Amino acid sequence: MTENRRDRDVEGRARNARPRDGLGRPLPYGAPGVERQPEGVVRAPSETLREAQRLLDAGMPFHAHEVFEDAWKSGPGEEEALWRGMAQLAVGLTHAARGNPTGGARLLLRGAERISGYGAPYGIDVPGLTAWARELAERVADGPVDPAAEAPRLTRRVR
Repeated sequence: MTENRRDRDVEGRARNARPRDGLGRPLPYGAPGVERQPEGVVRAPSETLREAQRLLDAGMPFHAHEVFEDAWKSGPGEEEALWRGMAQLAVGLTHAARGNPTGGARLLLRGAERISGYGAPYGIDVPGLTAWARELAERVADGPVDPAAEAPRLTRRVR
């Protein structure tokens, strides 16, 4: 009988302990990677936006998507579509940066559609984000994008 070599968390769920790069791609075991976002963190909406913006600005949209995923899973039901849409925008940028134009464009457009029904909760610049996502979705076929250079502003700037 062979030993089970799958990585598992304390509850026994399968987890891949391989290191990851800034776009969430697995690296060989033992390679230096980017620290992962902890899962299941409950944050206030302002903290979610602040942390996600920090990660986007650092060129790590995959990690920002995980922050938004925590918000959609732990937040009130009426905000699930908002946070899920925000996660889709971040993972759309991830795919665009990885050189997957089809997946990137689809997720950017899906995320834009999902958040478009919201006004400006928590200062989120919904009109600006939807315009950004639609414009980027048109350009991703030209090749991989620089995720830090393409990082959107999540909230309206207060003057």
